[in-house]
Amino acid sequence: MTHKAETSSIRVRRMAAEDLEQVVAIDQLSFSMPWPVRSFRFQLEENPAAALWVAEDAGPPTKVVGAIVTWLLVDEVHIATVSVHPDYRRQGIATRLLCTALKENVRIGAVEATLEVRERNQSAQNLYHRFGFRQVGRRKHYYEDNGEDALILTLYNLEDTLQDLAGC
Repeated sequence: MTHKAETSSIRVRRMAAEDLEQVVAIDQLSFSMPWPVRSFRFQLEENPAAALWVAEDAGPPTKVVGAIVTWLLVDEVHIATVSVHPDYRRQGIATRLLCTALKENVRIGAVEATLEVRERNQSAQNLYHRFGFRQVGRRKHYYEDNGEDALILTLYNLEDTLQDLAGC
């Protein structure tokens, strides 16, 4: 059942420990190789390079409907994972998560962004291409579940690109 959330009812905020159960559930619905709760907990509580955000539907009831995890490595932000609950997809939530994460990382020194995406995940690729990400490489047989290749996408000149993006 798809939920049409009012755009104004969705807010993006930093992830908190109490969000972990909902974030893991969304990850399990979104990926064939979801992250275990311990991975999210490590990113949230122990990895100083990590920054995590959630998209929350103010409801009622209030609930987490999406999440993003990034790592700032010197001046490059790596998008580790982005997920949106299947009932809330195609409503701009992943765009808002990505905008927030990229802007915040630019604020603390990022000049470019990179990520891996499944070769067959066209909807995710479309999102990243709208931001200006371009394929710069390929990791052969990267995904263990089916041996699918990962495309390496990079976005250069991050600050300038974000200023040019409408709605970011």
